[in-house]
Amino acid sequence: MQRESMEFDVVIVGAGPAGLSTACRLMQQANEADQELMVCVVEKSAEVGGHILSGAVVEPRALDELFPEWKEQGAPLKTEVTEDQIYLLKSGEKATKIPNGLVPKTMHNHGNYVASVGNLCRWLGEQAEQLGVEIFPGFPASHIIYGDDGRVAGIGTGDMGLDESGEQKDTYMPGMDLLAKYTIFTEGCRGHLGKELQAKFELDKDADAQHYGVGIKELWDIPADKHQPGLVLHGAGWPLSEAGASGGFFLYHAEDNQVVVGLITDLNYDNPHLSPFDEFQRMKHHPLISQYLEGGKRVSYGARAITKGGFNALPKMTMPGALILGCDAGTLNFAKIKGTHTAMKSGMVAAETLFAALSSGDEGGNDLTAYTDNFKESWVYEELYKSRNFGPALHKYGTIIGGALNFVDQNIFSLPFTIRDNNPDYAQMKPASECDVINYAKPDGVLSFDKPSSVFISNTNHEESQPCHLKLTDSSIPLGQNLPKFDEPAQRYCPAGVYEVLENDAGEKVFQINSQNCVHCKTCDIKDPAQNITWVAPEGGGGPNYPNM
Repeated sequence: MQRESMEFDVVIVGAGPAGLSTACRLMQQANEADQELMVCVVEKSAEVGGHILSGAVVEPRALDELFPEWKEQGAPLKTEVTEDQIYLLKSGEKATKIPNGLVPKTMHNHGNYVASVGNLCRWLGEQAEQLGVEIFPGFPASHIIYGDDGRVAGIGTGDMGLDESGEQKDTYMPGMDLLAKYTIFTEGCRGHLGKELQAKFELDKDADAQHYGVGIKELWDIPADKHQPGLVLHGAGWPLSEAGASGGFFLYHAEDNQVVVGLITDLNYDNPHLSPFDEFQRMKHHPLISQYLEGGKRVSYGARAITKGGFNALPKMTMPGALILGCDAGTLNFAKIKGTHTAMKSGMVAAETLFAALSSGDEGGNDLTAYTDNFKESWVYEELYKSRNFGPALHKYGTIIGGALNFVDQNIFSLPFTIRDNNPDYAQMKPASECDVINYAKPDGVLSFDKPSSVFISNTNHEESQPCHLKLTDSSIPLGQNLPKFDEPAQRYCPAGVYEVLENDAGEKVFQINSQNCVHCKTCDIKDPAQNITWVAPEGGGGPNYPNM
């Protein structure tokens, strides 16, 4: 069976906030101008929104611009923030509340909404289809198609029905080649095709090192008498500070007696014994958190890496025939702990740039450098620039001193210099022999849980007989290098139990990859100290299926 091909004006990879906003704005302009435009979006999840995981408190600024009547149109932003509380957690069941007057303005959430970004994307997908966009869920983009001149000419979707060795099964169906004048990459944090583009076109050669965190989140049903719709809690400190790591927690009261609770662990930590998953489970036992969860029921679990390098780490976003946008490029504003509105705006600016080019008779394949100028003239550029010091200050000077610098920078006057952090996260890990072993308590099954039960409620499913989508450049490194030096940290940094070091019947160590457990968080691709793991798209529709996340 041969691969078929289809041609479009624009192909968009990923039905997240950036991709769907690009598609919607493109078709809005085309419809207003009575101009025919063929736009398609490919999405690896079986349904739009199924792989989307975010906190989230959503700032509606971009949505206000894209769909000014979004409330009347039924957008799923219903719970407006009523109160912000920010804490510094300490061991021994202590917590210090930070007065609002000492909190950076970027962390104030008046006018924002507690929401499910997955549900927002489902709604955006409906708007896109009504505008004339073709959306193909369950069709992951597996590879980039390049023209003879090296430009990006489209993408190929993955073949289906291959066994573990790559041989065709009875159910084999070849993927399709989707060719386009312009291809837009909006895969979210650490997109595997975006990673390839950044290397091929040296998009990040003038940028600082990118930085990441892994966000682990749970959705809980809680008793009505504990529910305060619109209450937003953020904080830092324990338990990560005990391990010399950084990051922060969130707990948001959504609608329908539900709260979302999570922990973001910065992936620049140096102790290979640290487990972000177990740090999160431990955190939920702090009285500040447990007071809301006790008597409740955990209903969903998920994890996703976030791109948090901010303005300093932004790559060049244009190349011949393509753009890279949203969290694929790193537009999240870590000072706000928000990336939905910035991703959406990056897509809207792209759509306006694309439409102007295509309307002028552009046949595609060019480097749309006009996007760079348009992006710089937008509010998203200004917002990210103002917050450029936030993450580096915390990384270099810690929560207290870095937080004080950020208060001055965001509330009083903009610092006249730029703080930089050019140390890649994966390179920070110290040998296991130099670090304290961290002993995590056994989960109680009430507030804290194990990885298998957590993965189960993420609704993660992959066809078991398919090629492993977690590729090792050198299969000898996990046991030959990472195990003796770092006690193979993949066993702990993965929040889904994908990686294990076992013994076979002969007493020999074996590195096992349980790829069917993968929740597509991309932490392994980021944190492996040897940079030996590459995440690629599995067979279409595989992965988690998140409700209301």
